[in-house]
Amino acid sequence: MAKAIMVQGTMSNAGKSLLVAGLCRLFKQDGYKVAPFKSQNMALNSFITKEGLEMGRAQVVQAEAAGIEPSVLMNPILLKPTNDMASQVIVNGEVYGNMNAKEYYRNKRAMVPEIKKAYDTLASQYDIIVLEGAGSPAEINLQENDIVNMYMAKLAKAPVLLAGDIDRGGVFASLVGTMTLFNEEDRKMVKGVIINKFRGDKTILQPGLDKLEELINVPTVGVVPYLHVDIDDEDSLTERFSRKGKVALIDIAVIRLPRISNFTDFNVFEYSDAVGLRYVDSAAQLGNPDLIIIPGTKNTMEDLLWMRQNGLEAAIIKYAATGKPLFGICGGFQMLGKVLEDPYHVEHGGSLKGMGLLPCKTVFEKEKTRTQIKGHFETKGKGFFAALEDVEVEGYEIHMGQTAVEESEQNKVDSLTRITEISEEKVNQTAGLCSDNVYGSYIHGIFDKENVVKTIVSILLKNKGLDESAVSGLDVKAYKERQYDLLADGLRENMDIKTIYRILNEGV
Repeated sequence: MAKAIMVQGTMSNAGKSLLVAGLCRLFKQDGYKVAPFKSQNMALNSFITKEGLEMGRAQVVQAEAAGIEPSVLMNPILLKPTNDMASQVIVNGEVYGNMNAKEYYRNKRAMVPEIKKAYDTLASQYDIIVLEGAGSPAEINLQENDIVNMYMAKLAKAPVLLAGDIDRGGVFASLVGTMTLFNEEDRKMVKGVIINKFRGDKTILQPGLDKLEELINVPTVGVVPYLHVDIDDEDSLTERFSRKGKVALIDIAVIRLPRISNFTDFNVFEYSDAVGLRYVDSAAQLGNPDLIIIPGTKNTMEDLLWMRQNGLEAAIIKYAATGKPLFGICGGFQMLGKVLEDPYHVEHGGSLKGMGLLPCKTVFEKEKTRTQIKGHFETKGKGFFAALEDVEVEGYEIHMGQTAVEESEQNKVDSLTRITEISEEKVNQTAGLCSDNVYGSYIHGIFDKENVVKTIVSILLKNKGLDESAVSGLDVKAYKERQYDLLADGLRENMDIKTIYRILNEGV
């Protein structure tokens, strides 16, 4: 069985996911077969494996850093919030059902056998497993039914590194408070402390580190600076939403829906110096961008009503009427149609008028579509993005709704993406629609291939009369690999790696 080490944090967004990704890369660089594991993840950013199973994006990123294929074994339970009080529960990549918080809290320990089976299978295949906790391990009202923090550490016999976010302030209080709220058995599991997201002179911090070790009797194994690496974020706590878009030749606005999902679909645009990507949640912020994208959402109908109420829908329809490009992905695609119907109360229930920009209708079904796909753009030389014709695309679909065009409307649309392969089986299907300057597709990751993003940015530049050479040399895969190496280098330089290996080898 693999040796194991676990990263827990004093709170959400302490940087656990990034630290795990960095350790995965570091151990890989040192010649080990390494894999990430998180027993329970709550996030709306998800991914479909080649087997058609759904898992959290954070573990996909960590698997990429480790240089391995993502597997649902790395994230056996995924919670996708549907509202403030309930989530869709996904177990081993398949929908288990919708549960409110109280119901899930009562039942989650019953899922431990599935978690153990997934972990043991993974651990039999690798040298090292780097586990990630969730939120804070010291939520005393939740500790009794914990399955993701100390309970998982004991199950995996994994020593724990406890990370605190100094950028938010109060890091010493949060670390000492967390250790104080642990029982004696849990305290013994913590073998090292990491101060994360540090800015400044480390020598000024040293007296605090000395006092911290005196108070909790655990060594500090790293003071990790605020690393400026461009790696996909786990969830809606991302700082991308609050960043002001950089001044660039091309301005892309993504609508920040309340239940936004898979916003990592658009990170690839930020790899280009020619593009400024920003997230907007009001008509006043929208302005007149070169491209608007409506992203995926866990509740299409509710988020469409939100846009309708705050004026964004009207602003987007007015924008599209000028002939400028509008792209909807998954839930954003569904919104662009004429009607949304939810006969089984999968989301909002009932029927809702869409934006009417594409002549199609969406009906929400009980079963979820989950699949990886390959294909190519088929614009028939028409529309704003006509130059995408025959450009290859890869991605995955995750959606409850089925979208179709009525026969009487067929002449008003051209297919956007023609699927040629689903989970390695040859097919011939359409996964999107285009009509002049309005585009919709179910494919997550549709922009990720290098030729796709290059072509789109080139079209946007050309439309403004600008030099298309601004996107030359964009290599998406090489860019991501470079970021993972920079992350590992940052950890290697600022953490006591020798001590971390000792902790790993000694176990608990």
